Amino acid sequence: MDLALFILRIVIGLLFVGHGSQKLFGVFGGAGLKGTADRFEAAGLRPGRLHAWAAGGAELAGGALLALGLLTPVGAALVIAVMVAAAVTVGRPKGLWNVNGGYEYNLVLIAVAFALAGVGPGGWSLDDALGIDWSSSGWALAALAAGLVGGLGAVFVRSPAGASPRRRGRARTTVRAAAEARRRT
Repeated sequence: MDLALFILRIVIGLLFVGHGSQKLFGVFGGAGLKGTADRFEAAGLRPGRLHAWAAGGAELAGGALLALGLLTPVGAALVIAVMVAAAVTVGRPKGLWNVNGGYEYNLVLIAVAFALAGVGPGGWSLDDALGIDWSSSGWALAALAAGLVGGLGAVFVRSPAGASPRRRGRARTTVRAAAEARRRT
C-alpha cells in the first residue's frame, strides 16, 4: 500500500508542480505569469495577474506538499481549489466530457486529492516521518470544503463582469480627463 500511495502522490504532486511552474515561470511550455494573467482575464478572472499568482502558487505549493506527503490535506485543499475554479470557468460551459474541453478531468483530480486526504500519504511520506496523522474522512471532507470555498471564491470574488481591462482603462482615462477639465475651469 505504501508503494502505491507513494507513486500516486509523486505523479499527481509533481504534475501539479509542473502546472504551477508553467503558470508562474513559463517553463515546460507554459505561458508564464503574463500569458496566464491574460488568459485568466479573458476567462473573466479579474484581476488576471492576481488569479495567475494564486492558481500557480496553489498548484506549485499543493503539488509539492502532495509529492512530499507533507500536510497532505492542506496540499489536497490547494489543488482542489484550483481544479474547482478551472472546472467552473473553463470546463462547465463545455459540458462534462474532457474530449469537448469539459470538466471531467478536473473532477478526477479533485477525487484523487480528496482520496489522498482521506487515506493519508502512506508510510513513505514526511507526514509519517514527522508523526503527523491528518488522515480520515473528516480531513478529506475538510480539504474538499476548503477547496470548494477557495475555488468558488476565486471565481465569484473578482472585478465586476463588465469591468474588462480595456473598459477599466477607458474609465480611468475618462475620470482623469474630467478631473483635468475641472482643474482648468
